[in-house]
Amino acid sequence: MKLSDAARVLRSKNAGPLALTIDILFQDRDGYDLAADSSALTRAAISNLYGLPEDQVELTHVPMALAIKVTMPRPIVAGTPGDRDVYGAQQHRPLLDIEL
Repeated sequence: MKLSDAARVLRSKNAGPLALTIDILFQDRDGYDLAADSSALTRAAISNLYGLPEDQVELTHVPMALAIKVTMPRPIVAGTPGDRDVYGAQQHRPLLDIEL
């Protein structure tokens, strides 16, 4: 199953001018458990997908909220010349097709 099929909400946004956060929210416990236990959604897998060192990816599981949060540095400071996504709203795209 693709992450985009299991998640109810999959969005990214700025977490200040230097970081991005990706929220993954699930409709039910089964979807959350599938994603939380998947080797495709680990710090190592996400760092590889985004081309970052593993120690720059923070992965937070919030089972009570059926949510997973990913935080990582922005490739460029928000709003500076060369920034192509000032709000960080399109940075979740690489996660959409992950197979859990």
